[in-house]
Amino acid sequence: MPHKKKATLHPRNKHHHRYDLDVLAKICPELKPHITTNPQGEKTINFFDPLAVKLLNKALLKQDYGLEFWDIPDGYLCPPIPGRADYIHHVADLLAKSNKGVIPKGAQVRVLDIGVGANCVYPVIGHREYGWSFVGTDTDEQALASAQEIIQRNDFPEGSITLRHQPHQSRIFRGIVRGGEKFHLSICNPPFHASLAEANRATTRKLKNLKKNKKPDLVHNFSGQSGELWYDGGEIAFVEAIIQESRHYPYMFRWFTTLISKQSNLRKVYKLLKTVKAKEIITREMAQGNKQSRIVCWRY
Repeated sequence: MPHKKKATLHPRNKHHHRYDLDVLAKICPELKPHITTNPQGEKTINFFDPLAVKLLNKALLKQDYGLEFWDIPDGYLCPPIPGRADYIHHVADLLAKSNKGVIPKGAQVRVLDIGVGANCVYPVIGHREYGWSFVGTDTDEQALASAQEIIQRNDFPEGSITLRHQPHQSRIFRGIVRGGEKFHLSICNPPFHASLAEANRATTRKLKNLKKNKKPDLVHNFSGQSGELWYDGGEIAFVEAIIQESRHYPYMFRWFTTLISKQSNLRKVYKLLKTVKAKEIITREMAQGNKQSRIVCWRY
């Protein structure tokens, strides 16, 4: 019987079908002990176990994007691969919009990834799928060291993915974008929560929704450090910083984009974009399972 498709993902996303865990366990043998069978008789993993999630990602990145090595330090964000791939495919469509409907490919397409993280997933997928070149930024030097190891231990062409440290927590483009540089895109998955306490409450709610009978140790299934999961003021404060700085770089980027997880933040985002006189604003809806999000894109 064919696997049922997830109709919510982008048409070019490689992850429409249920994971074939038997195949993935052959690709990544460390995953095998984490595979269980649910009450419906389907093979699955415990998605609230950070190690199981990390090993699943490792197998997917090897199977679908040709990575021979991928790892992250304990406690760092381990993102869901299908959602990250969706962002890349949606912004590819955005670039096609102003290129006679053709997605531009190759190293001449330059993308700035704000908050590349220890996982380096957006540059990996973007380069493997479209051959784009990336500059990844982060305030966390250990995250950058992890991302650099991923780049060095795989067969990425020299200069296809470069990393830059942002030493100032409150800055986005300042100190990163160099004079005369041009980018097709900036992308960002901003910190979702306003504090660690808020992130913990969200995890507790998810556990209750799954009707867990006993209280487990509080673990974020995809892990994450402060700059990855929470930021003073939350998602809207981080996005506001991006928007305010973007107005100083109107000719260096064809498009600025950011993920917006909370729909309630959209009204304020649009108001901010109107204040900075963005010439064009586009919102692209995204969904994975029950999780709804959107990408807000603007240019001057």
